[in-house]
Amino acid sequence: MEFAELIKTPRVDNVVLHRPFYPAVEGTLCLTGHHLILSSRQDNTEELWLLHSNIDAIDKRFVGSLGTIIIKCKDFRIIQLDIPGMEECLNIASSIEALSTLDSITLMYPFFYRPMFEVIEDGWHSFLPEQEFELYSSATSEWRLSYVNKEFAVCPSYPPIVTVPKSIDDEALRKVATFRHGGRFPVLSYYHKKNGMVIMRSGQPLTGTNGRRCKEDEKLINATLRAGKRGYIIDTRSLNVAQQTRAKGGGFEQEAHYPQWRRIHKSIERYHILQESLIKLVEACNDQTHNMDRWLSKLEASNWLTHIKEILTTACLAAQCIDRRN
Repeated sequence: MEFAELIKTPRVDNVVLHRPFYPAVEGTLCLTGHHLILSSRQDNTEELWLLHSNIDAIDKRFVGSLGTIIIKCKDFRIIQLDIPGMEECLNIASSIEALSTLDSITLMYPFFYRPMFEVIEDGWHSFLPEQEFELYSSATSEWRLSYVNKEFAVCPSYPPIVTVPKSIDDEALRKVATFRHGGRFPVLSYYHKKNGMVIMRSGQPLTGTNGRRCKEDEKLINATLRAGKRGYIIDTRSLNVAQQTRAKGGGFEQEAHYPQWRRIHKSIERYHILQESLIKLVEACNDQTHNMDRWLSKLEASNWLTHIKEILTTACLAAQCIDRRN
C-alpha cells in the first residue's frame, strides 16, 4: 500500500493553528505518510510536527466555507486547525483518520525512519539485565538470571531475560508458566537491600473450579521466603471478582497449598475502566463553559481521584510489607 493513496489533499495554505497557551500561527499544512506538519515559513518560528500515530480522535466543524478540525492527541494535547474551504477540510480530516488508524505495525514510522546524524549511543544497550543483576547479586546469592524466555518462547509479555530463585531450574519455570495466566510465572521485580525482601510479579494462577495446583509453582514462590518467615500476596482484584474468575479457568492461590502466604485483596479497576475514567477527566478539563461547581461535579463523576487513591493505597501497602519488620 502506498501512503499517497490515503492522502487526498497533501497541502493547504493559509491554515491557522490554535493551541492552548500559544499564539495563533498561520502557515502551510502538509500531510506526509507519518506526519502532520504546519509551518509559517518564517525564520525563528517553531514548526508543528505531529505523528499520525499520536492522534487519538478528531472532530470536524464548519462555519460557512471555513472548516475547523480539532485534534485530540494521545498525550492530551488539543490542537485546532482552521482550514479555508470545506472540501479541503473534509479531505484533510479523512486523510488524518486513515493515516492514524493503520493496522499493520510495519507501516509505523520507526520502520521508515532514517537518522540524519551519527548514532552515538545504542538505546537497545542502555539497560542490560546482566548489569542490573550485578547491583544486588553481591548482597545475595539466592537469585539467578534465566534465559528461558529467549525469543519470548514462554511468555510474550516478559523480557527475554528474567531474575528467578536460584533453586528453580528452567524446566520448572516452563511448568509454572502453564499454570499462570498469559505464561506470566513469578519473577523478581524489586530487591530491597535493606533487609533482603523482594517484590515479585505474576499472572493469576489457573486453578479453575477444580482447585488445580502446581507443585513447581508452590516451590518457586516458597523459595523466596526465609526460614520461619511469611509472605504477602497482594491480589489487585476484589475477592468477589477473583472467585468469579475460577469459572473461566482462573483463580487465586489456595491457602491450603500456600500456607506461608497471606493473601490480601486490594481492588484496582481493570484497564478499560481506568481508560473511561481518564476520558471523562480530560473532557472535564477541556470544557471551558462550566463554573467551578460544575467542574468539581464532573471531576467527581469521573472517579479518577478514587482510582488514584486505590492505586496509591495498594502501592503504600506493598512498600510497608517490604520495608517494615515482621
